[in-house]
Amino acid sequence: MTYKKIIITYFLSLFHILVFAQQRPYYSQYNLNDFIINPAIAGIENYWDLKISHRHQWAGLDGAPVTTYLTIQGPLTKSTGERETTASVRAPGENPRGKSFLQNYQAADPHQGLGLTILNDRAGPLNRFAAFATYAYHLPLGPRTSIGGGISLGIQNLRLDANALYFGEAYPVDPAVSGSGYINTIKPDISAGLYLYSARYFIGLAAQQIIPQRVGFNDGKIGGDSISIINGRLIPHLFFQAGYKFLLSEDISMMSSFMVKYVNPVPISLDLNIKFQYRDIIWTGASFRPKDGFSALLGVNINSSINIGYSYDYNTSKLNTVSSGTHEILVGFLLGNRYGDWCPRNIW
Repeated sequence: MTYKKIIITYFLSLFHILVFAQQRPYYSQYNLNDFIINPAIAGIENYWDLKISHRHQWAGLDGAPVTTYLTIQGPLTKSTGERETTASVRAPGENPRGKSFLQNYQAADPHQGLGLTILNDRAGPLNRFAAFATYAYHLPLGPRTSIGGGISLGIQNLRLDANALYFGEAYPVDPAVSGSGYINTIKPDISAGLYLYSARYFIGLAAQQIIPQRVGFNDGKIGGDSISIINGRLIPHLFFQAGYKFLLSEDISMMSSFMVKYVNPVPISLDLNIKFQYRDIIWTGASFRPKDGFSALLGVNINSSINIGYSYDYNTSKLNTVSSGTHEILVGFLLGNRYGDWCPRNIW
């Protein structure tokens, strides 16, 4: 397949996405910010967590997806219980997330959480800007297990840059579309989720874009050697996640997890993840997507206020002939961190 054909096929697939495929952006570091997937995470820790992320997918390919987001979430009321144990105090020579933490871990007190997401996702001539407000509630199911449920409400603006729709004389675009400038469509959006968690494991279920909605920029069809914009649908995205933490030594832990994603009628996709963490300071990991590619991840908790993560994705499809891979960086700020935690108690 020539370079030109790859580019044309890629842009055609952007319009195909409106009807048949994945409509939400990919993330490699969702394990560092599960809130971007599951609204039930809001308020899970005893501080406000601000995350800023930038992802450049398929670097080197003109018009490739670029996703930037800001999220902030935290508890509406902080825990009034006594939490200053080995779970939060950095005792000399002792891992704050080691054996003592696992033994003394307590379920969350009943509390509410709030969150906000601002996201911009651009792919070729298509751009999606979204803003969501989130509410969640957490309660204990036992002395060491808690459950959270959350819902997000917001709007998304889908914008098409019709001026960018030029693929050469061999692939003409409907003139009624190509000269229309920017075409905007605004739609409401609802997401919901559940999250079961303890010191050792988590299980999450989330649904994004719950209400299917029609979306289109112009009547028409894709066919033959001409391109026109079709009417499509925003369809639900379902996510199921689970993970378990193993303590390999007093200082090193391993988290194995997976995520199953379903978007009808696309085949189910699977992420297999593994993460190794030294104390509560530094971590590294990898993620594998069968028939798609793999990611290498690295992160550091600089102190009790700032953490940074980076990932590099290598695609195993034909896109790797015109792309140098995918880069994603995430910077986190822990606001009002009362007990000085360097890493989360309840998510990994």
